[in-house]
Amino acid sequence: MNAWHRWVRQPQNFWVRKALFQVHLWTGIGVGVYVLMISLTGSVLVYRNELFTAATPEPIVTTGSGPKLTDDQLKEAATRVYPGYAVTNITRARNPNQAVDIWLKRGDDLKQRQFDPYIGNDLGESVPFWIWFITKLIDLHDNLLAGNTGRYVNSFGGFLLLVLAFSGMVIWWPGMKTWRRSVTLHRKVGWKRFTWDLHSMMGFWSLGFILLFAISGAYLGNEDLFQNVADYLEPLTTANAGQRVVDRSLLWLAFLHFGRINGIGIPCSGPGLCDQTTKLIWAIFGLAPAAMFVTGATMWWNRVLSKRRREIKSSELQAIGPAVGVDS
Repeated sequence: MNAWHRWVRQPQNFWVRKALFQVHLWTGIGVGVYVLMISLTGSVLVYRNELFTAATPEPIVTTGSGPKLTDDQLKEAATRVYPGYAVTNITRARNPNQAVDIWLKRGDDLKQRQFDPYIGNDLGESVPFWIWFITKLIDLHDNLLAGNTGRYVNSFGGFLLLVLAFSGMVIWWPGMKTWRRSVTLHRKVGWKRFTWDLHSMMGFWSLGFILLFAISGAYLGNEDLFQNVADYLEPLTTANAGQRVVDRSLLWLAFLHFGRINGIGIPCSGPGLCDQTTKLIWAIFGLAPAAMFVTGATMWWNRVLSKRRREIKSSELQAIGPAVGVDS
């Protein structure tokens, strides 16, 4: 029986599989919390437009009469309310009765407030808490709150997720006779075995999405790297400008990462049932990496940490036993 046939039938005995298991285990431990965070925030942000719409309050419209305050008068009113701050921006809405947006700054502290255009009263925050929160959530997911540095870290995280996916593919294969068992759940097997089956099943059915999220995440975090590879594979010429396969592929990666299939017209032609169904599928499968981490961490606890705790406890009891005997 050659190596291929032995791999197909009994892969458990191959050293490569055992080595990749260690790679999978320690990579998962190293980036697990990161994957959990990216997975959860990504699924939520599939609905970022809907979240912004829900969080945006109705504009404040005043009912004052008489002449409106000039920009200089509004600056004076704002600095009177916030002494020590300097007005950096004044924005008036198209509706003359709508509150005026004024930004004030002192050092690194920025205030964004709304003022009555007639009497200059402070009417509250320009940016409500939930708008601020959603914006920060996007920044956390896209940049890890660290600008370009965070984007590069995200790109590296995408490559590590690829390592997890490909090593998991190899580890998942149980052999020709039992592979069907690894794609479904089974009852009455105990919770530890159930956790294993759940991890294995989710890995199989979500593999395509995990690979998509990993590759597209790596691309969005370091677009220059991918563009350089694309230019190498298909050099830009005057003849293929705007028609390169690599450019269309990168465009697809960007849209597919967020589930915005309607943005490129296939298969959805715009907002509607198709678009919402696509977003729901993306949001559900976007949770797969988080679920894989939770089940994987549970298995690690059961197999390694829990076993070590029992061994340490047993050693302590054995050490205490003779000591008690001597004292008595």
